[in-house]
Amino acid sequence: MSQKIYTKAGDLGKTSLIGGTKVPKSHIRIESYGTIDELNSFIGLVNDSIQHQHTKNILKEIQDRLFTIGSSLACDPDKEPLMKIPDLKEADIVLLEREIDGMNDVLPIMKNFILPSGHAAISTTHIARCVCRRAERICVNMKENEMFVEPLVIKYLNRLSDYLFVLARYIGLLLNVEEIPWKARL
Repeated sequence: MSQKIYTKAGDLGKTSLIGGTKVPKSHIRIESYGTIDELNSFIGLVNDSIQHQHTKNILKEIQDRLFTIGSSLACDPDKEPLMKIPDLKEADIVLLEREIDGMNDVLPIMKNFILPSGHAAISTTHIARCVCRRAERICVNMKENEMFVEPLVIKYLNRLSDYLFVLARYIGLLLNVEEIPWKARL
């Protein structure tokens, strides 16, 4: 017999954080990990859109880290020390930086802003970048409002958005798609 996906527990607009604390579904903590989930889904779409195996492996690693981040954000910070929540590590950020540097080594120097377009895989990567920046802004907002956010989460999201920007350019290079420079109307 299969387990039902619906519990009806949220029908009145409340949900529980990891640890059992009930909060409204509109709570910024719910918004934060919901945005991480959205980002993770877009990264899955990027992964499904490309063939480059090394990049596919890195994207799977990123998706795993995003589950780690989502767990951290979904946890009641007053109860987290008592629970086993996976940790983000500085090495996760170093991996992104190494990947960014490796892609930048083969990309042409940017002389203009570029339009996020040219191929569905490129555009989808830019959408993931924008969602990542939103997730970062939400986490910064939480921190500014004295809600606990693991500092490495904000640092990781900042670096991940950089990675996604460079990845969009790199995908274009792999697909031999010319970048479209933005030309300001004068």
